[in-house]
Amino acid sequence: MNNLETLWVEKYRPQKIDDCILPEDLKKTFNAIVSGGELHNMLFTGTAGLGKTTIAKALCNELGYDWLMINGSEESGIDVLRNKIKSFASSISLDGCLKVIILDEADYLNPTSTQPALRGFIEEFSSNCRFILTCNFKNRIIEPLHSRCGVVEFNTDKKALVPLAGAFYKRLKSILKEEGVQADDAVISEVIIRHAPDWRRVLNECQRHVVDGEILPTLLTAAGDENIESLIKHLKEKDFKAMRAWVANNIGMDSTVVFRKIYDALSDKCEASSIPSAVLILADYSYKNSFVADRELNACACFTELMANVTWA
Repeated sequence: MNNLETLWVEKYRPQKIDDCILPEDLKKTFNAIVSGGELHNMLFTGTAGLGKTTIAKALCNELGYDWLMINGSEESGIDVLRNKIKSFASSISLDGCLKVIILDEADYLNPTSTQPALRGFIEEFSSNCRFILTCNFKNRIIEPLHSRCGVVEFNTDKKALVPLAGAFYKRLKSILKEEGVQADDAVISEVIIRHAPDWRRVLNECQRHVVDGEILPTLLTAAGDENIESLIKHLKEKDFKAMRAWVANNIGMDSTVVFRKIYDALSDKCEASSIPSAVLILADYSYKNSFVADRELNACACFTELMANVTWA
């Protein structure tokens, strides 16, 4: 029986390096760390859903280290360092092994207070504790932290993405079988192509569209071309009320996907003189979408700017 109360991304999170969907060179790097039995301070960087946090946990588990997870987007203040981090890092584990602090989404840590203080803690507890930082935007991590960590890039090119997508397809099929969920193979393939390499997004989207033990075809239609056409029509007519309703009705859609589809349509739907302005607006709000508190409001703000500053054909 499918249990939608349990998040698949947590229930089926890989526990070992070999079980993770990663390029072979990265797997070799992490397996070498496990074989060597020694972990250095590390900074994992790359877009969302690539497995950065999963690898951090898997490394600690395979090496047998005690670890503490802190989410930088939720606990970004200096008090986190003074309390949770210092308390954990200053104590010795019962078996004498190293301890590890995983700072997830470290690019949300305050760059003028928390990040500089973290630099000092990395040095102070170097004999007892290691730090693994994960981030989506490495340019938001101060340079002194870069120099104290081994930086590992998780982003991959399109050529390397093909075998990874195939491996995740098999993984997803086994998850659906385990959950007793039916799905058309074409639907599964399309959702992977659409969201790869954000594997977390693929799993979440599939689980969200399960009804009565089956993944509904609406999984693919949410961001369909016809739906985007209707949004562009509202922008052209400067109909804020209709645009606002469109956003509300598509609240589950990834805004960055919508921004990209509008961008792809600019040459056909927008006057040539307005294209530069539209590109800058879309790029700005696509960047903001990664860390804003209210993504619905961010999308509406983007579309409002497009209505006000772009001439549609």
